[in-house]
Amino acid sequence: MTHENQSREAAYYILKKVLDDNVTIEPAFEMIIDEFHKDISSKDRRFVRYLVTTVIRRLGQLDKIINHCTKTKLGNTQMSVRYVLRLGIAQLLYSDVPAHAAVNTSVNLLVNKVPKKLHYLKNTVNAILRNVDRERDVLLKKFGNTRLNFPMWLLKSWDMRYGQPIVKEILDMLLLEAPLDISLKPELNKEEWAEKLKGKVVPFGGLRVEKAGKIAEIEGYSEGAWWIQDLAARIPAELLGANKGDVVLDLCAAPGGKAAQTAAKGAIVVAVDLSNSRLLRLKENMTRLKLDIDVIKSDILKYNPNQKFDYILLDAPCSSTGTVRRHPEILHMRGEQEVREAIEIQTNMLDHAAGLLNKGGILVYSVCSMEQGEGPDQINALLKRDGTLKRKRIAIDEMSNLEQAILDTGDVQTLPHYYEDGMDGFFISRLIKT
Repeated sequence: MTHENQSREAAYYILKKVLDDNVTIEPAFEMIIDEFHKDISSKDRRFVRYLVTTVIRRLGQLDKIINHCTKTKLGNTQMSVRYVLRLGIAQLLYSDVPAHAAVNTSVNLLVNKVPKKLHYLKNTVNAILRNVDRERDVLLKKFGNTRLNFPMWLLKSWDMRYGQPIVKEILDMLLLEAPLDISLKPELNKEEWAEKLKGKVVPFGGLRVEKAGKIAEIEGYSEGAWWIQDLAARIPAELLGANKGDVVLDLCAAPGGKAAQTAAKGAIVVAVDLSNSRLLRLKENMTRLKLDIDVIKSDILKYNPNQKFDYILLDAPCSSTGTVRRHPEILHMRGEQEVREAIEIQTNMLDHAAGLLNKGGILVYSVCSMEQGEGPDQINALLKRDGTLKRKRIAIDEMSNLEQAILDTGDVQTLPHYYEDGMDGFFISRLIKT
């Protein structure tokens, strides 16, 4: 099998894992690449990842184009053929793969991996792809509306909160590949490391690295110089304001990015999480980073320590709609019901966290979400329930060239287009107990 065919085969099976079995991209990628295609080069791995994420990001557009180009109904029994076409059209319209390679590898994929009873569609696939190549500019214009890729419930939610002009900017950014953001240990020189890693310095002490390759092979990883963390994900721990010697309770702490931030400053971190797999990752990360924190496995709502805390960080479970740029599969795995369930969990966690806070203590609540119900509405409801809490407004000089993210309430809502090359969408509120 040629490396071209092998790459498309891997992408085909990863897509099926994600869209048919609801497996997120990273585990699906590891499952297919590491178990069945270990000899794929780093360059081909990057291509497979790009191809998979492009299909998932542009699924609505791709399916509209397929339906437009064929009268043959490709329903559930022909779904494997639709996968082949999705991959082929993504290469033709959204990559620099030569047209002949995109067409030939797609036909080979159908012949080799699609059930034999569907091989009669070989000529149909070939004709559709050649037609797409010929009509490229027409199709890009006709089906260029990025809203086709997003579920109606989410578009309605965002339109209502942000307005369609801003939503268009959000959607355009969400279709782009996300660069790699890392957090550097505070004692290391950011400019020197930016030069080493061929990246650039970004706000809140991070670096942005392009075309990074395998994470574990990047300089400084094995030595524990840095950890992966989106620019927006750095903001909550920075706004918490804990310093050397302060005791910080980090709730829902795994996999540990914010705990690492806080511990690297010299604070004493008590990290609480319930998930065994996530806690394992947290411990592995802290070992690699040579950071010492107190790790506790517990249901957050049942965690009742003997002490109260001056600093609490609650990065609560949420719909994760703010991370679609990095995890486009969320578009096909979340719905309004998941948002409602997340809101109920957040409400209970906020109430419990507030009870663990000392008078005068600071609680930072954050979610990687852009939903009104998980952000402003959640905090407004909390303040009505608990008269001992009030907002500690986030000031312009705390937001390091991201002033547009500060809401009128003094909370923060980052949006994907707020920073060059993008960032995650995070809601952050800082509260003080009076």
